[in-house]
Amino acid sequence: MAAGPEPQPESDGVRVPAEPDGHTAAWYRHFGSVEAPGSSPCYAEWTLGIADDPQIIARIDRWPHDKRQPNLLLAAARYLGAVPGPFEQFRDFLNVRWDDVSRIVLSRSTQTNEAGRCATLLPSLAAISEAEGKPLALLEVGASAGLVLYPDRYGYEYDDGTTVTRLSPGPDVGAPAGVPTLNCATTGPVPLPASLPSVVWRAGIDLNPLDVGDPSDVAWLEALVWPEQEFRRARLQQAVAIARQDPPHLVAGDLNERLLELATQAPDDAALVVFHSAVMGYLTAAGRTEFRRTMQHLAASRGVHWLSNEGHMVIYQEDGSNVVPEIDAQRILGRFLLTHNGSPVAITGPHGQSLEWL
Repeated sequence: MAAGPEPQPESDGVRVPAEPDGHTAAWYRHFGSVEAPGSSPCYAEWTLGIADDPQIIARIDRWPHDKRQPNLLLAAARYLGAVPGPFEQFRDFLNVRWDDVSRIVLSRSTQTNEAGRCATLLPSLAAISEAEGKPLALLEVGASAGLVLYPDRYGYEYDDGTTVTRLSPGPDVGAPAGVPTLNCATTGPVPLPASLPSVVWRAGIDLNPLDVGDPSDVAWLEALVWPEQEFRRARLQQAVAIARQDPPHLVAGDLNERLLELATQAPDDAALVVFHSAVMGYLTAAGRTEFRRTMQHLAASRGVHWLSNEGHMVIYQEDGSNVVPEIDAQRILGRFLLTHNGSPVAITGPHGQSLEWL
């Protein structure tokens, strides 16, 4: 399960329903004209070029629908060595390497593992730990390689427009060398913590967990970073180095099938937090309903806290229901909605770059 451009979210967090002929071209055109501009001129040019190329669109349409998303094709090409440049050059690369691109697309998924999201989760995590008077046990569904399971190992810099607060896992001001500093612009009365919460247990579930010790998996994570966002690639590499020192406990499987089992392994003397980002778009309506019921069961039996950090699909469900009626979906287009136990808390940047407290 995947777990995730600035300021727009990547397509890995959104389920796009099957449409009549022409939908794939429209999908790529939307990506190139709405999602990529301002974040990746290269990807904007490439996807607009693909949208206007019937031959490439026809090839994409031979893939299963959930494999046609722009970010997956682009990452597969980058993984195989495609370099930023004019669309004509990229088109030549696709023509020569199409069989290889297709192989990667069909065997991989968009498992963007953005450690920067910890910056938008941290205030809620710290508040939970303080309210419970306990350290945290973290369980992420759609964990990818588990890099968001280390909020206590990163440095943070929040900027509300007038002040900057730097939090650090060490006693000194500023993050130690080798520790990524996660920058986040804030709006509203964000309850920034004075210190980082303690995490005593961390685990995750994914359909295909990525291994931070596997060079090919790490290369795939790097390929998912957009060409012009080298700062994200640098902090990904730093986060991977941290995870390698203390690899997370990741289990393979469907989140609805493995969640209860894994939750029972969390220590009783810790505050258990189940969280996810850009995951619900991959579930069917029935799957989302089952997940909500599971979380309600855990809340009643264990007192678990549930942090959901999802795009507009968290409001408008696949079956047409509306589970967060107090929030206008238009308000969060291009961003995520963070909820705590189902109640809206904040509107967040998809890579943790902004936090608007509600």
